[in-house]
Amino acid sequence: MSVTVLVPTALQNFTNNQATLECSGSTIAELLDSLEKSFPGIKARLCDEQGKPRRFLNLYLNSEDIRFLDGTDTPLKDGDEVSIVPAVAGG
Repeated sequence: MSVTVLVPTALQNFTNNQATLECSGSTIAELLDSLEKSFPGIKARLCDEQGKPRRFLNLYLNSEDIRFLDGTDTPLKDGDEVSIVPAVAGG
């Protein structure tokens, strides 16, 4: 099973400057573990100590925020696209 992961510029130094990755996993949590195996150190940038996505990052599955789905337990299927989007604040 292959899932496309879109990586923001700020994190591409952890992915050998790749903006698009092909990873595997049946859930978002497994996908994050797969990313860590391929690119050691990236999970610490994406997740807190409990393994939950950091507050300043949003993860989208096919344009839907995983916070409104099942969080890191959100199931994935072949061909899905996960976007890592840094939160933007300001006024």
